[in-house]
Amino acid sequence: MAEVLFVSKPVAPPWNDSSKNLVRDIAGHLRHYSPVLMGRAGQTNPIDRGRVEPVYRAQSSGGFAPSASENLGVLRRLLLGRPVDLWHFFFAPNPRSSAAGRLATAVRRIPSVHTVCSVPANGVDVRKLVFADATVALSRSAYEQFRQEGVSESALRVIPPSVPLLAEPTSLERAQLRKKHALPEAATIWIYPGDLEFGGGAEIALEGFAAWNQPDSMLLMACRRKTRQADEALCRLQARTNQWGIDPQVVWLGETPRIHELLAASDFVVMVNPAAYAKMDYPLVALESMCLARPVLVAKGTPSAELADGGGAIAVETSGEALAEAIERLSGDRAAIDAVGRKARALVASKFSPQVVAASYEVLYEELHG
Repeated sequence: MAEVLFVSKPVAPPWNDSSKNLVRDIAGHLRHYSPVLMGRAGQTNPIDRGRVEPVYRAQSSGGFAPSASENLGVLRRLLLGRPVDLWHFFFAPNPRSSAAGRLATAVRRIPSVHTVCSVPANGVDVRKLVFADATVALSRSAYEQFRQEGVSESALRVIPPSVPLLAEPTSLERAQLRKKHALPEAATIWIYPGDLEFGGGAEIALEGFAAWNQPDSMLLMACRRKTRQADEALCRLQARTNQWGIDPQVVWLGETPRIHELLAASDFVVMVNPAAYAKMDYPLVALESMCLARPVLVAKGTPSAELADGGGAIAVETSGEALAEAIERLSGDRAAIDAVGRKARALVASKFSPQVVAASYEVLYEELHG
């Protein structure tokens, strides 16, 4: 069976990073190719097939991005390591990583795929970031951006991200989860499960909650500290929370291993991030919320707005006022909320399952490898 080397961050716990989760789920559902994962020294294989190469050190360097020395180890593996039949890169486009990928593919002449894990920063020349035989965009929006900036359509594909289908909670299970996490049984609960320092979604969630002005409601801020700027962003946002008088209703959870339980217990998932930079086109936490049949609110004019096609999510303008208005309309219509949840879950099951996405990649592998 032909081997595919997945060139990515270490595919190892904790499972709190969308790009390595995507690698794990695609690799774990290949049927006709054998995956080779980049992992840490001494780790076990996180999937039941293929093998793991210890490209990274046993201990994490911290943060979400590998260190410079670890990245050199990846390049060393590509240039000098055991040959495989195909390379599949997973990273957000940036000049340094793309240059390394271009060098390695030129030297080793191995067919290659690059999945663009998030859209490039504004002002970057996209054509200089393309190096693989096939470049995969996760959304139509990203595909169009690459195409309009001069990347050949023949080298572009659109294959969405995937997420394992979570069990839909019953009403009783949701009530039990609220009790477990000491959440008010009758309160309307919003949750923002995004970054503090990127995208602008955290501030819009707080602005919208303040504008909604319902005293029997609660906002859960389940935010990761992704960079050194996170603490500064947290202080600024907490100051705004105090200014708006919503301190008693906002719970700052930080990063939590119970995120799926908290999503299930919440009434609305708010991800109205105006910018998709440093985030997967369709954030995996949004797809997970849709699995749980939760209404997800996303920003118009962004890749995430594509989730609203067919009613799988709700796209709103990027302002707190627009968010509050959308939730006000929904909150009085239980049937509409349930309908959004059903459509959301059905969309994830049909389009974003690991089995469907892995099969699409295997078709592409066959085109390149023959």
